[in-house]
Amino acid sequence: MKKIFLLFILLTVIIMPVFAKQNKTDTDNKEQTVLYMNLNWWQNYKDDFLIEHLKKLYESNYDLKNADLKVKENEKLVKIQFASELPSLSTGSFIGRDFRSSMQQFGDMRIESYAQNNFQFPLTMSYEIDIWGKNRLKTKLNKERLEISKQAQRAAYIALSSDFAAEYFNLIKADKLLNLQNELISIQKEIIDKVTNLYDTGICHIEDVLDEQKFLTVLNEERNNLEEKREVLINNIKVYLADNNDVIERKSYEDTILLQNLPLEISSEIIENRPDYIQSEANIRQSGYDVRIARKELLPSFTIFGQIGLNAYSLSTLFNRPSQMASAGVLPVFDFFAGGRKKAFLQFKKYQYEEALNNYHKNVLNDIKEVNLGLFNYKTSLRNYDESQERLKTQDKLHKIILDKKEIGTASELTELYSLESDIIVKKEEVSNKINCLISSISLYKSVGGKNLYELNENL
Repeated sequence: MKKIFLLFILLTVIIMPVFAKQNKTDTDNKEQTVLYMNLNWWQNYKDDFLIEHLKKLYESNYDLKNADLKVKENEKLVKIQFASELPSLSTGSFIGRDFRSSMQQFGDMRIESYAQNNFQFPLTMSYEIDIWGKNRLKTKLNKERLEISKQAQRAAYIALSSDFAAEYFNLIKADKLLNLQNELISIQKEIIDKVTNLYDTGICHIEDVLDEQKFLTVLNEERNNLEEKREVLINNIKVYLADNNDVIERKSYEDTILLQNLPLEISSEIIENRPDYIQSEANIRQSGYDVRIARKELLPSFTIFGQIGLNAYSLSTLFNRPSQMASAGVLPVFDFFAGGRKKAFLQFKKYQYEEALNNYHKNVLNDIKEVNLGLFNYKTSLRNYDESQERLKTQDKLHKIILDKKEIGTASELTELYSLESDIIVKKEEVSNKINCLISSISLYKSVGGKNLYELNENL
Protein backbone atom coordinates (compact mmCIF):
# COMPACT_ATOMS: atom_id res chain seq x y z
CA MET A 1 0.00 0.00 0.00
CA LYS A 2 2.94 2.33 0.60
CA LYS A 3 3.87 1.92 -3.06
CA ILE A 4 0.40 3.03 -4.11
CA PHE A 5 0.60 6.07 -1.85
CA LEU A 6 3.98 7.06 -3.26
CA LEU A 7 2.64 6.61 -6.78
CA PHE A 8 -0.21 9.06 -6.16
CA ILE A 9 2.22 11.62 -4.71
CA LEU A 10 4.39 11.34 -7.83
CA LEU A 11 1.37 11.80 -10.09
CA THR A 12 0.29 14.94 -8.18
CA VAL A 13 3.74 16.48 -8.49
CA ILE A 14 3.67 15.92 -12.25
CA ILE A 15 0.13 17.22 -12.90
CA MET A 16 0.09 20.36 -10.73
CA PRO A 17 2.45 22.37 -12.99
CA VAL A 18 0.17 21.53 -15.94
CA PHE A 19 -2.85 23.16 -14.23
CA ALA A 20 -0.78 26.16 -13.21
CA LYS A 21 0.35 26.62 -16.79
CA GLN A 22 -3.24 26.43 -18.01
CA ASN A 23 -4.38 29.30 -15.78
CA LYS A 24 -1.46 31.45 -16.93
CA THR A 25 -2.32 30.79 -20.58
CA ASP A 26 -5.92 31.96 -20.11
CA THR A 27 -4.66 35.23 -18.62
CA ASP A 28 -2.19 35.72 -21.48
CA ASN A 29 -4.98 35.30 -24.04
CA LYS A 30 -6.98 38.16 -22.54
CA GLU A 31 -3.94 40.44 -22.56
CA GLN A 32 -3.16 39.57 -26.17
CA THR A 33 -6.75 40.27 -27.24
CA VAL A 34 -6.53 43.76 -25.73
CA LEU A 35 -3.34 44.37 -27.74
CA TYR A 36 -4.98 43.14 -30.93
CA MET A 37 -7.75 45.75 -30.51
CA ASN A 38 -5.15 48.55 -30.65
CA LEU A 39 -7.67 51.23 -29.69
CA ASN A 40 -4.79 53.69 -29.17
CA TRP A 41 -4.37 53.80 -32.94
CA TRP A 42 -8.06 54.26 -33.72
CA GLN A 43 -8.34 57.11 -31.23
CA ASN A 44 -6.15 59.17 -33.57
CA TYR A 45 -9.22 59.68 -35.77
CA LYS A 46 -10.91 61.61 -32.92
CA ASP A 47 -14.22 59.84 -33.49
CA ASP A 48 -16.01 58.56 -30.40
CA PHE A 49 -18.68 56.85 -32.51
CA LEU A 50 -16.00 54.84 -34.32
CA ILE A 51 -14.41 53.77 -31.02
CA GLU A 52 -17.74 52.63 -29.59
CA HIS A 53 -18.55 50.69 -32.74
CA LEU A 54 -15.14 49.00 -32.67
CA LYS A 55 -15.63 47.97 -29.05
CA LYS A 56 -18.95 46.41 -29.98
CA LEU A 57 -17.31 44.77 -33.00
CA TYR A 58 -14.72 43.11 -30.73
CA GLU A 59 -17.47 41.85 -28.44
CA SER A 60 -20.08 40.72 -30.97
CA ASN A 61 -18.48 39.79 -34.28
CA TYR A 62 -18.80 36.06 -34.95
CA ASP A 63 -15.61 35.82 -37.02
CA LEU A 64 -13.62 37.21 -34.10
CA LYS A 65 -15.36 34.83 -31.71
CA ASN A 66 -14.43 31.89 -33.95
CA ALA A 67 -10.82 33.12 -34.15
CA ASP A 68 -10.71 33.24 -30.34
CA LEU A 69 -12.15 29.73 -30.13
CA LYS A 70 -9.60 28.44 -32.64
CA VAL A 71 -6.80 29.62 -30.37
CA LYS A 72 -8.40 27.92 -27.38
CA GLU A 73 -8.78 24.71 -29.39
CA ASN A 74 -5.09 24.69 -30.27
CA GLU A 75 -4.17 25.39 -26.64
CA LYS A 76 -6.00 22.22 -25.68
CA LEU A 77 -4.25 20.29 -28.45
CA VAL A 78 -0.92 21.38 -26.95
CA LYS A 79 -2.05 20.10 -23.55
CA ILE A 80 -3.29 16.84 -25.06
CA GLN A 81 0.07 16.25 -26.73
CA PHE A 82 1.98 17.31 -23.62
CA ALA A 83 0.10 14.61 -21.72
CA SER A 84 1.80 11.99 -23.90
CA GLU A 85 5.13 13.04 -22.35
CA LEU A 86 3.85 12.10 -18.90
CA PRO A 87 3.15 8.70 -17.35
CA SER A 88 -0.45 7.50 -17.49
CA LEU A 89 -2.19 5.93 -14.53
CA SER A 90 -5.47 4.05 -14.82
CA THR A 91 -7.54 1.45 -13.10
CA GLY A 92 -9.68 -1.32 -14.50
CA SER A 93 -11.40 -2.95 -11.56
CA PHE A 94 -13.08 -6.31 -12.06
CA ILE A 95 -15.63 -8.16 -9.98
CA GLY A 96 -16.86 -11.49 -11.35
CA ARG A 97 -17.97 -15.02 -10.60
CA ASP A 98 -17.32 -18.27 -12.42
CA PHE A 99 -20.30 -20.59 -12.15
CA ARG A 100 -20.46 -24.40 -11.95
CA SER A 101 -20.62 -24.79 -15.69
CA SER A 102 -17.16 -23.29 -16.03
CA MET A 103 -14.22 -25.40 -17.05
CA GLN A 104 -10.53 -24.65 -16.63
CA GLN A 105 -7.58 -26.57 -18.05
CA PHE A 106 -3.84 -26.26 -17.29
CA GLY A 107 -1.94 -28.53 -19.68
CA ASP A 108 -3.10 -32.07 -18.98
CA MET A 109 -4.83 -31.08 -15.75
CA ARG A 110 -8.49 -30.32 -16.25
CA ILE A 111 -10.94 -28.93 -13.73
CA GLU A 112 -14.34 -30.11 -14.87
CA SER A 113 -16.58 -27.89 -12.83
CA TYR A 114 -16.05 -25.25 -10.24
CA ALA A 115 -17.47 -21.96 -8.97
CA GLN A 116 -15.61 -19.01 -7.49
CA ASN A 117 -15.60 -15.23 -7.10
CA ASN A 118 -12.85 -12.97 -8.37
CA PHE A 119 -12.07 -9.45 -7.09
CA GLN A 120 -9.43 -7.39 -8.88
CA PHE A 121 -8.48 -3.77 -8.07
CA PRO A 122 -5.30 -3.00 -10.02
CA LEU A 123 -3.60 0.34 -10.78
CA THR A 124 -1.88 0.30 -14.16
CA MET A 125 0.86 2.73 -15.08
CA SER A 126 2.61 3.11 -18.44
CA TYR A 127 5.19 5.52 -19.77
CA GLU A 128 6.79 5.71 -23.19
CA ILE A 129 10.47 6.49 -22.65
CA ASP A 130 11.14 9.46 -24.93
CA ILE A 131 14.68 8.37 -25.74
CA TRP A 132 14.70 10.06 -29.14
CA GLY A 133 12.72 13.15 -28.07
CA LYS A 134 9.85 12.30 -30.43
CA ASN A 135 7.04 13.22 -28.03
CA ARG A 136 8.82 16.46 -27.10
CA LEU A 137 9.01 17.35 -30.79
CA LYS A 138 5.29 16.65 -31.21
CA THR A 139 4.56 19.06 -28.36
CA LYS A 140 6.75 21.71 -29.99
CA LEU A 141 4.95 21.10 -33.28
CA ASN A 142 1.57 21.72 -31.65
CA LYS A 143 2.95 24.89 -30.07
CA GLU A 144 3.82 26.15 -33.54
CA ARG A 145 0.26 25.39 -34.64
CA LEU A 146 -0.91 27.36 -31.65
CA GLU A 147 1.29 30.27 -32.72
CA ILE A 148 -0.16 30.09 -36.23
CA SER A 149 -3.70 30.22 -34.83
CA LYS A 150 -2.77 33.19 -32.62
CA GLN A 151 -1.46 35.07 -35.64
CA ALA A 152 -4.62 34.14 -37.54
CA GLN A 153 -6.59 35.57 -34.63
CA ARG A 154 -4.49 38.75 -34.73
CA ALA A 155 -4.93 39.01 -38.50
CA ALA A 156 -8.71 38.70 -38.03
CA TYR A 157 -8.71 41.59 -35.56
CA ILE A 158 -6.60 43.77 -37.87
CA ALA A 159 -8.57 42.94 -41.01
CA LEU A 160 -12.05 43.22 -39.52
CA SER A 161 -11.37 46.44 -37.63
CA SER A 162 -9.75 47.98 -40.73
CA ASP A 163 -12.54 46.85 -43.04
CA PHE A 164 -15.15 48.08 -40.59
CA ALA A 165 -13.50 51.50 -40.24
CA ALA A 166 -13.31 51.81 -44.04
CA GLU A 167 -17.03 51.01 -44.31
CA TYR A 168 -17.76 53.53 -41.56
CA PHE A 169 -15.95 56.37 -43.35
CA ASN A 170 -17.49 55.37 -46.67
CA LEU A 171 -20.88 55.73 -44.99
CA ILE A 172 -19.95 59.25 -43.88
CA LYS A 173 -18.92 59.99 -47.48
CA ALA A 174 -22.19 58.60 -48.82
CA ASP A 175 -24.14 60.85 -46.42
CA LYS A 176 -22.29 63.96 -47.61
CA LEU A 177 -22.42 63.06 -51.30
CA LEU A 178 -26.13 62.40 -51.03
CA ASN A 179 -26.70 65.82 -49.48
CA LEU A 180 -24.66 67.48 -52.22
CA GLN A 181 -26.50 65.46 -54.85
CA ASN A 182 -29.85 66.68 -53.54
CA GLU A 183 -28.57 70.27 -53.75
CA LEU A 184 -27.39 69.60 -57.29
CA ILE A 185 -30.79 68.23 -58.29
CA SER A 186 -32.54 71.22 -56.73
CA ILE A 187 -30.34 73.65 -58.68
CA GLN A 188 -30.84 71.65 -61.88
CA LYS A 189 -34.60 71.95 -61.51
CA GLU A 190 -34.23 75.72 -61.22
CA ILE A 191 -32.09 75.69 -64.35
CA ILE A 192 -34.76 73.73 -66.22
CA ASP A 193 -37.41 76.27 -65.17
CA LYS A 194 -35.29 79.19 -66.37
CA VAL A 195 -34.31 77.51 -69.65
CA THR A 196 -37.97 76.66 -70.22
CA ASN A 197 -38.89 80.31 -69.71
CA LEU A 198 -36.23 81.30 -72.20
CA TYR A 199 -37.62 78.80 -74.67
CA ASP A 200 -41.14 80.16 -74.14
CA THR A 201 -39.87 83.65 -74.99
CA GLY A 202 -38.03 82.34 -78.04
CA ILE A 203 -34.53 83.02 -76.77
CA CYS A 204 -33.31 79.37 -76.84
CA HIS A 205 -34.10 76.17 -78.70
CA ILE A 206 -36.08 73.15 -77.50
CA GLU A 207 -32.87 71.11 -77.66
CA ASP A 208 -31.51 73.21 -74.78
CA VAL A 209 -34.52 72.35 -72.63
CA LEU A 210 -34.26 68.65 -73.48
CA ASP A 211 -30.53 68.59 -72.69
CA GLU A 212 -31.19 70.05 -69.24
CA GLN A 213 -34.00 67.58 -68.61
CA LYS A 214 -31.74 64.73 -69.70
CA PHE A 215 -29.02 65.91 -67.31
CA LEU A 216 -31.60 65.92 -64.51
CA THR A 217 -32.31 62.22 -65.13
CA VAL A 218 -28.58 61.54 -64.88
CA LEU A 219 -28.45 63.34 -61.54
CA ASN A 220 -31.47 61.38 -60.31
CA GLU A 221 -29.79 58.12 -61.27
CA GLU A 222 -26.66 59.15 -59.36
CA ARG A 223 -28.81 59.91 -56.33
CA ASN A 224 -30.50 56.51 -56.58
CA ASN A 225 -27.10 54.83 -56.69
CA LEU A 226 -25.91 56.82 -53.69
CA GLU A 227 -29.01 55.89 -51.71
CA GLU A 228 -28.48 52.24 -52.58
CA LYS A 229 -24.79 52.43 -51.65
CA ARG A 230 -25.59 54.05 -48.32
CA GLU A 231 -28.17 51.38 -47.52
CA VAL A 232 -25.69 48.63 -48.41
CA LEU A 233 -23.04 50.22 -46.18
CA ILE A 234 -25.49 50.44 -43.27
CA ASN A 235 -26.43 46.78 -43.66
CA ASN A 236 -22.77 45.74 -43.93
CA ILE A 237 -21.94 47.58 -40.72
CA LYS A 238 -24.85 45.93 -38.95
CA VAL A 239 -23.52 42.53 -40.03
CA TYR A 240 -20.09 43.43 -38.65
CA LEU A 241 -21.70 44.39 -35.35
CA ALA A 242 -24.01 41.33 -35.34
CA ASP A 243 -26.96 43.62 -34.65
CA ASN A 244 -29.71 44.39 -37.14
CA ASN A 245 -31.65 46.81 -34.98
CA ASP A 246 -29.26 49.55 -33.93
CA VAL A 247 -29.11 52.89 -35.68
CA ILE A 248 -25.57 53.43 -36.94
CA GLU A 249 -24.47 56.62 -35.25
CA ARG A 250 -21.71 58.48 -37.05
CA LYS A 251 -19.94 61.79 -37.33
CA SER A 252 -20.76 64.36 -39.97
CA TYR A 253 -18.36 64.80 -42.83
CA GLU A 254 -17.39 68.27 -41.60
CA ASP A 255 -16.21 66.84 -38.25
CA THR A 256 -13.91 64.22 -39.75
CA ILE A 257 -10.20 64.95 -39.60
CA LEU A 258 -7.23 63.79 -41.61
CA LEU A 259 -4.29 62.25 -39.78
CA GLN A 260 -1.25 64.47 -39.92
CA ASN A 261 2.45 63.63 -40.12
CA LEU A 262 2.11 59.97 -40.99
CA PRO A 263 5.37 58.43 -42.27
CA LEU A 264 5.90 58.72 -46.02
CA GLU A 265 8.79 56.24 -45.96
CA ILE A 266 8.70 52.83 -44.26
CA SER A 267 11.48 50.28 -43.87
CA SER A 268 10.88 46.88 -45.46
CA GLU A 269 11.69 45.33 -42.08
CA ILE A 270 8.16 46.27 -40.98
CA ILE A 271 6.87 43.13 -42.69
CA GLU A 272 8.28 41.16 -39.74
CA ASN A 273 5.35 42.54 -37.75
CA ARG A 274 2.72 41.21 -40.16
CA PRO A 275 0.71 38.17 -38.97
CA ASP A 276 1.15 36.30 -42.26
CA TYR A 277 4.95 36.74 -42.08
CA ILE A 278 5.03 35.34 -38.54
CA GLN A 279 2.72 32.53 -39.63
CA SER A 280 5.01 31.59 -42.52
CA GLU A 281 7.99 31.45 -40.13
CA ALA A 282 6.03 29.26 -37.72
CA ASN A 283 4.96 27.06 -40.62
CA ILE A 284 8.62 26.46 -41.52
CA ARG A 285 9.41 25.47 -37.94
CA GLN A 286 6.33 23.24 -37.85
CA SER A 287 7.36 21.50 -41.08
CA GLY A 288 10.86 21.06 -39.67
CA TYR A 289 9.45 19.34 -36.60
CA ASP A 290 7.35 17.13 -38.88
CA VAL A 291 10.47 15.98 -40.73
CA ARG A 292 12.35 15.26 -37.50
CA ILE A 293 9.37 13.35 -36.05
CA ALA A 294 9.01 11.30 -39.25
CA ARG A 295 12.72 10.44 -39.08
CA LYS A 296 12.42 9.32 -35.46
CA GLU A 297 9.45 7.12 -36.37
CA LEU A 298 12.03 4.86 -38.04
CA LEU A 299 13.57 4.13 -34.62
CA PRO A 300 12.23 1.69 -32.01
CA SER A 301 10.08 2.88 -29.12
CA PHE A 302 10.20 1.65 -25.52
CA THR A 303 7.30 1.67 -23.10
CA ILE A 304 7.65 0.97 -19.39
CA PHE A 305 4.56 -0.53 -17.85
CA GLY A 306 3.67 -1.71 -14.38
CA GLN A 307 0.70 -2.86 -12.37
CA ILE A 308 0.04 -2.95 -8.66
CA GLY A 309 -3.14 -3.78 -6.80
CA LEU A 310 -5.24 -6.48 -5.18
CA ASN A 311 -6.45 -9.79 -6.53
CA ALA A 312 -8.53 -12.13 -4.35
CA TYR A 313 -11.17 -14.81 -4.68
CA SER A 314 -13.11 -13.77 -1.58
CA LEU A 315 -13.70 -10.43 0.11
CA SER A 316 -12.38 -11.77 3.41
CA THR A 317 -8.87 -12.23 1.94
CA LEU A 318 -8.90 -9.09 -0.25
CA PHE A 319 -6.55 -7.08 1.97
CA ASN A 320 -4.33 -9.98 3.00
CA ARG A 321 -0.71 -9.94 1.94
CA PRO A 322 -1.04 -12.91 -0.48
CA SER A 323 -3.74 -10.96 -2.36
CA GLN A 324 -1.35 -8.19 -3.31
CA MET A 325 -0.25 -8.28 -6.96
CA ALA A 326 2.46 -6.44 -8.85
CA SER A 327 4.09 -6.65 -12.26
CA ALA A 328 6.46 -4.55 -14.35
CA GLY A 329 8.21 -4.69 -17.68
CA VAL A 330 9.53 -2.93 -20.75
CA LEU A 331 7.81 -3.19 -24.12
CA PRO A 332 10.11 -2.48 -27.10
CA VAL A 333 8.39 -1.91 -30.46
CA PHE A 334 10.18 -1.83 -33.81
CA ASP A 335 8.78 -2.30 -37.31
CA PHE A 336 11.11 -4.55 -39.29
CA PHE A 337 8.91 -4.20 -42.36
CA ALA A 338 6.12 -1.68 -43.05
CA GLY A 339 5.98 -1.72 -46.83
CA GLY A 340 8.02 1.46 -47.12
CA ARG A 341 5.27 3.47 -45.45
CA LYS A 342 7.53 5.25 -42.96
CA LYS A 343 10.18 6.17 -45.50
CA ALA A 344 7.52 7.48 -47.87
CA PHE A 345 6.02 9.49 -45.02
CA LEU A 346 9.44 10.98 -44.24
CA GLN A 347 9.92 12.02 -47.86
CA PHE A 348 6.39 13.45 -47.89
CA LYS A 349 7.23 15.66 -44.90
CA LYS A 350 10.46 16.78 -46.57
CA TYR A 351 8.46 17.93 -49.58
CA GLN A 352 6.12 19.82 -47.28
CA TYR A 353 9.12 21.50 -45.66
CA GLU A 354 10.39 22.66 -49.07
CA GLU A 355 6.90 23.90 -49.87
CA ALA A 356 6.84 25.88 -46.60
CA LEU A 357 10.18 27.49 -47.53
CA ASN A 358 8.85 28.47 -50.94
CA ASN A 359 5.71 29.93 -49.39
CA TYR A 360 7.85 31.90 -46.96
CA HIS A 361 9.87 33.53 -49.74
CA LYS A 362 6.69 34.20 -51.69
CA ASN A 363 5.04 35.80 -48.64
CA VAL A 364 8.07 38.06 -48.10
CA LEU A 365 7.73 39.41 -51.63
CA ASN A 366 3.96 39.83 -51.35
CA ASP A 367 4.26 41.53 -47.96
CA ILE A 368 6.80 44.05 -49.27
CA LYS A 369 4.56 44.66 -52.28
CA GLU A 370 1.50 45.30 -50.07
CA VAL A 371 3.39 47.73 -47.81
CA ASN A 372 4.75 49.62 -50.82
CA LEU A 373 1.33 49.65 -52.47
CA GLY A 374 -0.32 50.91 -49.28
CA LEU A 375 2.28 53.65 -48.96
CA PHE A 376 1.94 54.64 -52.62
CA ASN A 377 -1.87 54.74 -52.36
CA TYR A 378 -1.64 56.94 -49.29
CA LYS A 379 0.75 59.37 -51.00
CA THR A 380 -1.46 59.46 -54.09
CA SER A 381 -4.56 60.11 -51.99
CA LEU A 382 -2.83 63.02 -50.26
CA ARG A 383 -1.77 64.52 -53.58
CA ASN A 384 -5.26 64.11 -55.04
CA TYR A 385 -6.81 65.71 -51.99
CA ASP A 386 -4.44 68.68 -52.27
CA GLU A 387 -5.29 69.02 -55.96
CA SER A 388 -9.03 68.91 -55.25
CA GLN A 389 -8.64 71.61 -52.63
CA GLU A 390 -6.80 73.81 -55.12
CA ARG A 391 -9.50 73.11 -57.69
CA LEU A 392 -12.15 74.04 -55.14
CA LYS A 393 -10.37 77.32 -54.37
CA THR A 394 -10.18 78.09 -58.07
CA GLN A 395 -13.85 77.30 -58.51
CA ASP A 396 -14.72 79.60 -55.58
CA LYS A 397 -12.83 82.42 -57.29
CA LEU A 398 -14.69 81.77 -60.53
CA HIS A 399 -17.99 81.80 -58.68
CA LYS A 400 -17.14 85.14 -57.07
CA ILE A 401 -16.35 86.55 -60.50
CA ILE A 402 -19.76 85.39 -61.70
CA LEU A 403 -21.41 87.09 -58.72
CA ASP A 404 -19.52 90.30 -59.45
CA LYS A 405 -20.60 90.18 -63.08
CA LYS A 406 -24.18 89.59 -61.99
CA GLU A 407 -24.09 92.69 -59.84
CA ILE A 408 -23.02 94.85 -62.78
CA GLY A 409 -25.47 93.14 -65.09
CA THR A 410 -23.07 91.19 -67.31
CA ALA A 411 -24.07 87.74 -65.98
CA SER A 412 -27.53 86.22 -65.60
CA GLU A 413 -29.10 84.17 -62.81
CA LEU A 414 -28.81 81.15 -65.09
CA THR A 415 -25.05 81.66 -65.31
CA GLU A 416 -24.91 81.82 -61.51
CA LEU A 417 -26.83 78.54 -61.24
CA TYR A 418 -24.41 76.86 -63.64
CA SER A 419 -21.56 78.15 -61.46
CA LEU A 420 -23.24 76.76 -58.34
CA GLU A 421 -23.51 73.37 -60.03
CA SER A 422 -19.82 73.47 -60.84
CA ASP A 423 -19.08 74.33 -57.20
CA ILE A 424 -21.03 71.30 -55.97
CA ILE A 425 -19.41 68.96 -58.50
CA VAL A 426 -15.94 70.08 -57.39
CA LYS A 427 -17.02 69.81 -53.75
CA LYS A 428 -18.08 66.20 -54.38
CA GLU A 429 -14.61 65.45 -55.72
CA GLU A 430 -13.04 67.05 -52.65
CA VAL A 431 -15.26 64.95 -50.35
CA SER A 432 -14.29 61.73 -52.14
CA ASN A 433 -10.60 62.56 -52.00
CA LYS A 434 -10.70 63.43 -48.29
CA ILE A 435 -12.41 60.15 -47.38
CA ASN A 436 -10.01 58.30 -49.69
CA CYS A 437 -7.15 59.75 -47.64
CA LEU A 438 -8.72 58.38 -44.46
CA ILE A 439 -9.29 54.97 -46.01
CA SER A 440 -5.77 54.84 -47.48
CA SER A 441 -4.33 55.55 -44.01
CA ILE A 442 -6.37 52.60 -42.73
CA SER A 443 -5.07 50.41 -45.56
CA LEU A 444 -1.52 51.46 -44.72
CA TYR A 445 -2.12 50.54 -41.06
CA LYS A 446 -3.40 47.15 -42.20
CA SER A 447 -0.42 46.57 -44.53
CA VAL A 448 2.13 47.05 -41.73
CA GLY A 449 0.45 44.42 -39.58
CA GLY A 450 -1.74 46.66 -37.41
CA LYS A 451 1.13 48.68 -35.95
CA ASN A 452 0.55 52.27 -34.86
CA LEU A 453 1.87 54.36 -37.74
CA TYR A 454 2.91 57.16 -35.42
CA GLU A 455 5.26 54.76 -33.65
CA LEU A 456 6.87 54.07 -37.02
CA ASN A 457 7.21 57.81 -37.50
CA GLU A 458 9.00 58.15 -34.18
CA ASN A 459 11.54 55.51 -35.17
CA LEU A 460 12.47 57.17 -38.43
